[in-house]
Amino acid sequence: MAITGVMRPGHCQLRVLDLDASITFYRDVMGLQFMGRDGRDRAFFKCLDERDHHSLILRQADRAGMDFYGFKVRDAATLARLDSDLRAYGISTERIPEGDLPETGERVRFQAPTGHQFELYWRKTDVGNHLGCRNPEAIIEGRKGISPVRLDHWQIHGADLDGSRDLFCDVLGFSLVERILGEDGKQDMAVWLTCSAKAHDIAFVRDERNDTLHHASYLLETWEQVLKAADVMTVHRVSIDIGPLRHGITRGTTIYAFDPSGNRFETFCGGYDFYPDMQPTVWTWDEVGRAIFYHTRELNERFLTVVT
Repeated sequence: MAITGVMRPGHCQLRVLDLDASITFYRDVMGLQFMGRDGRDRAFFKCLDERDHHSLILRQADRAGMDFYGFKVRDAATLARLDSDLRAYGISTERIPEGDLPETGERVRFQAPTGHQFELYWRKTDVGNHLGCRNPEAIIEGRKGISPVRLDHWQIHGADLDGSRDLFCDVLGFSLVERILGEDGKQDMAVWLTCSAKAHDIAFVRDERNDTLHHASYLLETWEQVLKAADVMTVHRVSIDIGPLRHGITRGTTIYAFDPSGNRFETFCGGYDFYPDMQPTVWTWDEVGRAIFYHTRELNERFLTVVT
């Protein structure tokens, strides 16, 4: 599939309560590459397989959660077109100049109906992935911690799910992959959307708590690596929400856990390929437990209630 618009999740800025402790966690337990700090109480990380300068920004704050979510688009012309399309749709945009984030070009920021801050950008410095682009090896040696492949997707919560779903599908070109219907069999309670051939790049869940984060997800390559992630979490006494187990939705395998500030993250593997000619998968309310947690077929209380 030719990706000519929004390409992928590119970065996000996560609020943490103790920046030094969080740097240690994301470097040593998550196994991300520390790319440095700036003078604004922010720290920057990338997964070892990612080529762009950073995908995670940590910001010292007095409460946990996510400041904004960034998607990388194809080129400068795409950024200008989507900025114009958003404004024509009735969404206000803000141009953030190059250099506000290190090694990152101009960004277009907007607020979705669920209250979340999103931004689009097209340029970030390619620092490489430890393998190079000429006669590379197949593996990166000496990886520590969980060491995921990439920042994969987010699940976020807010009241106007319909508005955010339509904005992403009608303006930004995302496809609806899966949905959970409410008890009335009509209203969407959760949707999974993709801008690529992945099972999802973002999920929206209907929730009166606007602008909240359920989890940021990091991709692993195999089920065995998900099991290894569970071992790493236990060695470091990470608070695990649930897993390892499988989702019915997307068919991916998963562990959910919490960072030192209480932000939930996911280590995720698998999921089927999706193409725009495929019909969305629909889950009814009576099967929601199996949809989310295929093995246990029920949801735990923390998964339903804890957001940041």
